[in-house]
Amino acid sequence: MDFVKKETLIPVSRGEIPADTLFSQVDLYNPFTLGWDETNIAVYRGIVVGLGDYQGREEVNLKGKRVVPGLIDAHVHIESSLLTPHEYARLVSRHGTSTVIADPHEIANVLGTTGLSYMLESRKGLPIDIFFMLPSCVPATPLDLGGVVLSAGDLSTFIRHEGVVGLGEMMNVPAVLNKDPDVWAKLSLCSVIDGHAPQLSGKDLNAYILAGPSSDHECTRIEEAREKLALGMYLFLREGSTEHNVALLSPLLTTATAPRCAFATDDAHADMLARMGHIDHAVRVAMDAGVEMEVALRSATLSAAERFGLHDRGALVPGRVADFAVLSDGKPFAVEATYHRGLLASKIRPPTLPIPRNNFDARAPVLKEIAFMGKGTARVIGIVPHQIITTDLRYIIGSENELPDLERDLLKVVVCNRYRPSPCGVGIVHGFGLNEGALGASISHDAHNIVVVGTSDHEILTAIKGIIRVSGAIIAIGGGRTTILPLPVAGLMSDQPYETVIESLDTISGHAHDLGAVKDPFMYLSFLALSVIPALRITDRGLFDVGSFRDVPVIIEDTGN
Repeated sequence: MDFVKKETLIPVSRGEIPADTLFSQVDLYNPFTLGWDETNIAVYRGIVVGLGDYQGREEVNLKGKRVVPGLIDAHVHIESSLLTPHEYARLVSRHGTSTVIADPHEIANVLGTTGLSYMLESRKGLPIDIFFMLPSCVPATPLDLGGVVLSAGDLSTFIRHEGVVGLGEMMNVPAVLNKDPDVWAKLSLCSVIDGHAPQLSGKDLNAYILAGPSSDHECTRIEEAREKLALGMYLFLREGSTEHNVALLSPLLTTATAPRCAFATDDAHADMLARMGHIDHAVRVAMDAGVEMEVALRSATLSAAERFGLHDRGALVPGRVADFAVLSDGKPFAVEATYHRGLLASKIRPPTLPIPRNNFDARAPVLKEIAFMGKGTARVIGIVPHQIITTDLRYIIGSENELPDLERDLLKVVVCNRYRPSPCGVGIVHGFGLNEGALGASISHDAHNIVVVGTSDHEILTAIKGIIRVSGAIIAIGGGRTTILPLPVAGLMSDQPYETVIESLDTISGHAHDLGAVKDPFMYLSFLALSVIPALRITDRGLFDVGSFRDVPVIIEDTGN
């Protein structure tokens, strides 16, 4: 609450002078008691100064409507929405969100400190507050070099920057456990450290927590979540475009555990945010799974604030920011209006910023460079519906001419380095469902090289060239047409209003559907190269086995190695 001195609020809080605004006849949710109170909220200079009998220069009568503290997203990559922070804030504020904790490691992998500075500068004047965790893994692993490398020294210059609250998700688990000095130098920068430890258990999990990471958003099994919760980690229950974990993990969410649980979207496209919702959607999913609204709201508000030491929000009590959502009548949980520091969020018009210079120097491969050579038993990346993890599948490939194999849903996937001329990685993926054409993007976590999946080499190459031509895009090719969404901001985000981006997403998603693709194919596509999530991934070097943490051949030798 650095924007106002508390002592100036005392006369208003004591009722000696009127508040700026009195929100009257409110049915207010209290996350401390998990109860509801009929009261009035007095707001002065964007701060709640008191509850009850007050006077205000302006009165907003809410006529008994339910009011909840502003919702908080505990872990998100804004870049994954395909929107700039300006447009992202406009969109999620419609859904009751007032605060997000963002990890800008997507743009940091592309533009380094320039990208971090752009995101931090973008905080100003928004209808929500964005706090940042410094990206701990740029690159995600030493093998996956993107545009830059950020050292502990690079990050240290941002530690005291306004809006920075900790160190972002530590994905390089092997380096933590092996006491890598560069990684441990980063762990020493902050006391608040987010974790990223999918399927980690037992003594290795003990050692990982001992090193400092104290939260996790990667749980896909309730046993995994229960173990991490029991060891003192905060759990972020994730509900994104393709990662749907809230319903599965909801049995863990009780009055006892809610203070250690929060909600996160992690990665969600703009169309999902517009239609399904943001943290309000996660609350509804939890409620549908049997969690009481009051318990879910504790996790959606105060729990997230306390995890990050944001003691000026998370509840509507004296001394905290006047961020809140007004709920619609007659519906379990639907947001009617959002207020940010006492002002209607929909009326806040933030300034726009110049777009940072992109980092794109890709070379389109020729046909022979993406040819798949070999035959035998092949390792195949298996898409898991509604999850970020993949499976390690085995299929017999008789010859290179057997790809694509539409009957078995085996397609070629190609990753090309976007930063420098180099060979492409080629692999096989199962689960996209394409009957024709190709899908591609310059979004491939976390290095953000070009990734394309397709039913023919010609269409794969055409997609790669289309992405290079506009220096970053999402593209669909097939059925005699090409659909493209340019992403001029670091090859990750559009510079257009969210309404325009959603319209473009609808068009390109419809095109992908016509080609036979699985729902949300571009989000699945973007994670195929993420080499810190089990089991198999594809990078610009080729196939990567996350379990053994090494590059592996696609074709397995007869010896079974």
